[in-house]
Amino acid sequence: MRSSAPSSATSSGRKGRRQAAEAANSLDLQALLRRRGGKRPGEGVRFLIITGLSGAGKSHAMRVFEDLNFFVVDNLPPQLLPKFADLCLHSDGKVQRVAVVIDIRGGEFFDDLFNALGQLGELRVTYQILFLDAADDVLVRRFKETRRKHPLAQGRTILQGIRAERRRLEAVKERADKIIDTSTMSVRDLREEIIATYVRGERAGALEVSIISFGYKYGLPMDADLVFDVRFLPNPHYQPALRPLPGASPPVRSFVLGQKETQAFLQHLFAMVDYLLPQFVQEGKTHLSIAIGCTGGKHRSVVLADELSAHLRSRDYKVRVRHRDVRKE
Repeated sequence: MRSSAPSSATSSGRKGRRQAAEAANSLDLQALLRRRGGKRPGEGVRFLIITGLSGAGKSHAMRVFEDLNFFVVDNLPPQLLPKFADLCLHSDGKVQRVAVVIDIRGGEFFDDLFNALGQLGELRVTYQILFLDAADDVLVRRFKETRRKHPLAQGRTILQGIRAERRRLEAVKERADKIIDTSTMSVRDLREEIIATYVRGERAGALEVSIISFGYKYGLPMDADLVFDVRFLPNPHYQPALRPLPGASPPVRSFVLGQKETQAFLQHLFAMVDYLLPQFVQEGKTHLSIAIGCTGGKHRSVVLADELSAHLRSRDYKVRVRHRDVRKE
């Protein structure tokens, strides 16, 4: 299901209408609090706010959430967020999972987002923020391929618009519960990431760990919580017989795991994650992204990502592994 809100306000009389809206919003919030009377009807409603950079995949994410039977609202002005949340909580169970897209298309009203989030807190509405991101060059390419205009590129280049938007979204990104970097993702990858985080992870009710192997020559994964650099380990690339083989092949695994440096590193790595992950669970974190990088992302990082995955699964964590650069030259 999808509902749509207007994309922006007209320029004439904008300041006056905004002041009037703020006053009305304050009164409405007081009325909502009185009506709720300290109770929390509709407890269990899953409330998700989707935001992020233009071109990073919010439209694709919306379609995934619709397929997952979320009630999806696109481009909701932040000032309407508390009222909409209250309606959902008073729906007598008819609305249980909600995804609201709020982004830069709201113009100056987007700046009211933090105020609206504060009002959600006063209403005792729990929510999560999903932030979709991508590298600047990827976003430029996507805009050129679709021939769409960037919302902040009026009188500017696409890249200037992207950078301006990134600056405006910095504070929101810092508040995000989940960041997905779609730079190297296909639509299918994005769908799987969303399902794993918001459906499978929800059912598991515990910390879900994503492990990604990567090559530093292709850039860091922007959504990683923890990053480990294993370029100090002996490199199979310099063994002619091993160079063309993937990291999952037995000869490459035997070479990497047979190094004393590797065994020492794994001992410290396992001890660190065994300490850290229970702390994250106690804090209430539901998803953790761990990135392991070598030079090309083909051998050492692949082996160690698989080893870490096996270790965490032996500790009963739900783990997903993605080898981002293993097929790149």
